[in-house]
Formats: sequence, structure tokens, C-alpha cells
Amino acid sequence: MSKNQYTVGFLFLFAGAVILLGKLGLFAFIGTNFWPLFVLIPGILLHVLFFGRLLPTFVLVPGAISSISALIFFFCIAFGWSNMQYLWPLFIFGAAVGLYEFHLFEMAHPKFPLTLAITLALIAASFFVIMVFWGWGLYIVAAGLIAIGAWLVAGRKTRW
Repeated sequence: MSKNQYTVGFLFLFAGAVILLGKLGLFAFIGTNFWPLFVLIPGILLHVLFFGRLLPTFVLVPGAISSISALIFFFCIAFGWSNMQYLWPLFIFGAAVGLYEFHLFEMAHPKFPLTLAITLALIAASFFVIMVFWGWGLYIVAAGLIAIGAWLVAGRKTRW
């Protein structure tokens, strides 16, 4: 047999295997459940290339945004996209993490990215608190008020 027959044979085997796996739904499963890898891998790669001293410090900002966004997407794939109504402030937090990394690893330690990172983190935290209290968090507030009221009424010894 010639080398061309082996090559053509392997190409036919590979094409048949790809078609069979596609018909079995493997590629659809990978596409629907693991697409955030296309967001996570560039974020991790930017970090690796920075720490390998191949890229400048500012690449940490999009690297952190990309990595945290991918983790949010994986969480929503695993536990349902309805959780996004509470998790969306983490996208703002991703930008804050990236700016903090930039401040931390830049040689001059500029103050403006640190100030912006703290501001964005506080904004994200306040939005997260608002989202929690807007939904089921009001029940926690109500239960806390009832407990404090019951303690004030029954817990103290009163003298009439």
C-alpha cells in the first residue's frame, strides 16, 4: 500500500468519527455547556502571558473581566439563568478586580486605578445588596424586625 492510501484511509476514519459524534449530540452538548471556555481561556491566557513577562500590565484588566464573566456564565449554565438577576453586579466587580490587579502589579502603583477599583467594587456591592433585598431579602428584614420586636416585648422584665 502506498502512503496516500493510509492518509486517505485515516481521513475517512476521522470524518466518519466526527459525523458519528455529531449525530450522537456530542458537539451540541459541548456547544451548549462549555461555550464559556471561549471567554475563560483568553482571560487566563492574558494572565499567563503577563506573568511570563510577555505582555504589559494593562492586559490584566480585560483578563480579569473575561475570567470573572466566564465563571458567572458557568454558574448560570449549572444552576439556571434566572440567577443572573442577582449576579449581574459581578460584571462590574470583574472590572474592579482588573483595575486592582493593574494597580497591584504596575511598578509605579498608580492611585487612580485603585480609586476606580474601590469605587466600582462599592457600586457592585451596593447593587448586589439592592438586588438581594429587592427579592427575597425583604423576608429576612421582616423576620429580623419581628424578632427584635418580640425580644423587646417579651425579653425585658417590665415594672408596672
